[in-house]
Amino acid sequence: MTQQHPDLENEQAYIDNAYDCLVASRDAALRIRNMNEADLGGTFQARFERNAFDEAIVKRLEDLDLGDAALVFGRIDRVGESPEQIEPFHIGRLAVADEDREPVVIDWRAPVAEPFYRATGRDPMGIARRRHFIIEGRSLLGIEDELFGEGHLGVGSDEGLEEASGAVVASDSGLRGYSTLLASIERGRTGTLGDIVATIQGEQDEIIRSPQAGVLVVQGGPGTGKTVVALHRAAYLLYTHRFPLEDQGVLVIGPNRVFLRYIERVLPSLGEAGVDQVVLADLVRGVTFLRPGDEGDDTSTASRIKGEDRMSDLIDNAVSDRERPLTDDVVLPFGAGYIRLRSEESARIVKTARRRFKRHNAGRRFVENEVWSALAASARDPEIGPRDIKDALRGTIEGRSILDAMWPVLTPAQLLHDLFGSKALLKLAARDVMSESDALALFRERSTTVDDVRWTPADVALLDDALDVLGPKPGKGGKLEEADEVRTFGHIVIDEVQDLTPMQLKMATRRSLNGSMTIVGDIAQATGPLAPNGWDDVLAHLPDRKPARVIGLSVGYRIPGQIMELANKVMAVGTPGLRAPESVRLGDVGPSIVRAADRDRLAETVSVEVAAMEAAIPGASLGVVAPDSMLPELSEALTAAGINHGTATRTGLDSGITLVPVSVVKGLELDGVIVVEPSRIVTDVEHGMRALYVALTRSTQRLTIVHADDLPEPLR
Repeated sequence: MTQQHPDLENEQAYIDNAYDCLVASRDAALRIRNMNEADLGGTFQARFERNAFDEAIVKRLEDLDLGDAALVFGRIDRVGESPEQIEPFHIGRLAVADEDREPVVIDWRAPVAEPFYRATGRDPMGIARRRHFIIEGRSLLGIEDELFGEGHLGVGSDEGLEEASGAVVASDSGLRGYSTLLASIERGRTGTLGDIVATIQGEQDEIIRSPQAGVLVVQGGPGTGKTVVALHRAAYLLYTHRFPLEDQGVLVIGPNRVFLRYIERVLPSLGEAGVDQVVLADLVRGVTFLRPGDEGDDTSTASRIKGEDRMSDLIDNAVSDRERPLTDDVVLPFGAGYIRLRSEESARIVKTARRRFKRHNAGRRFVENEVWSALAASARDPEIGPRDIKDALRGTIEGRSILDAMWPVLTPAQLLHDLFGSKALLKLAARDVMSESDALALFRERSTTVDDVRWTPADVALLDDALDVLGPKPGKGGKLEEADEVRTFGHIVIDEVQDLTPMQLKMATRRSLNGSMTIVGDIAQATGPLAPNGWDDVLAHLPDRKPARVIGLSVGYRIPGQIMELANKVMAVGTPGLRAPESVRLGDVGPSIVRAADRDRLAETVSVEVAAMEAAIPGASLGVVAPDSMLPELSEALTAAGINHGTATRTGLDSGITLVPVSVVKGLELDGVIVVEPSRIVTDVEHGMRALYVALTRSTQRLTIVHADDLPEPLR
């Protein structure tokens, strides 16, 4: 029988008191808010200040609402001026004080908490002991101690502590709090990503607390925790640079909505609920995009070309082609005579507008005024002025025709709708940019109206690029619509960045206020149409105000070694020369490979294996990862077998068993995974061997491969 840690009862009492102090803080905040709401009168300034104060209280109440998350998860004992002086600090999810304003729990992001994550035997960072709590709800289940130096056993300890508690002497390398980490990893997945605030490892903490300035690249293989580290870094930066970062905003860009749903609870669990979490399409307003699986998507050739950097030049040319002088003089009757706009005068106006205005729509008002002035100058009656011409012609078909021919007001959707629907305009815009054949690959039949267009995923960045060139449309009185301007952010996090095209990376760069970014990904998992060969290919399209930093995560914490060993054989073929992460643990069982009797029995065999895995790890989250086209038949087979299940694109990972298209599996994590027909994944998906590597590395416990066709060579 394992001996109970001698400090277990004392620490449980401390944790109970911390929760009592947390409740008291919430009650105090509620009382203050009620008092604030009771006073509804006063001046506008008083009401404004009262509302701002109320918002601050609401934010504090949200911070203090932990739900099921543990408040306290560890403690450090810091050495004072003499070895006998030991000062304990309990580390937790947020700062809590008692009624005398004395700290009870230290926020994990505070500088004093750094040794909890970074101290080693070689550099103890001034602490004698690091203590990890294994907690479920509010109950303390176990304690794990790491000791630093000699004779520093900490408060409440005795000579028998090391033997009684299983305490270990801290080493120079290796894992911090192994038992706590293992308990966290082996706890079943819930369908959404959880925080790792209690089990952050040294190499992860280095990234989280890295300085804000510039672009930080986090390269990490499957299971290294790169996604959750990036989110913890966002929470840390908001804590450290609350002003001005909270006003500037933090933006998180994910690869798809399944992924966003998977990560949506991490930042709120860390007390940061005001972060924008989006896919790129969310940043483009006023248009409708195709949903996954809808007809009308781009061909692979068109998708690749639309992602290339040269599309910016094509769009620039397309805009310039809409800024054109008149080919012939325009003569209009006016009053008792005529007014005239000569073609050479229109050429002067267009040339001047191009020189004076960087954004197309901003030049429209100048062109209008110049046209009215030129027409007025041609009138025989000297009493006729530009204002008279403007008042008479601005609302007429003739007046609008002149202006729209020379300098039309355009939205990004109108520009691209015209461009992609006309082979002549595509050829014209392609000059000095791309071949005619490449340009014509972008052609698609023109819709009846621009509002009828359903834009493709590859169009997102093009619409944004077009907005950058065109600028907002003029509103009433010629003023530009500020609502159409691109919002910038003080810090941007991009996940699965290796799959973004150059045009998409430029889109993200436009939203950076100061060049501060955390981008995370894995070159080995790059499956996009323009997969980069290295991080330099990615950084070429991101802010360069300060030198970029690349930090690697080398340890796989969540994927069992047996699964990584199999997946690494695929990685060696898909991305030869890249180093795989080192797994820190072995699973209970290795991967299994099951062959169906024939293709007709494949779906039935998958159902049998799902039932077997469900019985082997009851209550676990299970995923069936398959080529997108196979999902309908697999769903029918599971339904016929009486197996309740969901589909990731509709229900996220909320169901116990989920069908996951291989196109959206990247970044997700499940307890058990069944990968269906690897050979079709390899042949159906661009960079198929890399896509298979991704599919094989989603499980934290068990992996089964079911196939009817011959396996790809690395799996044989």
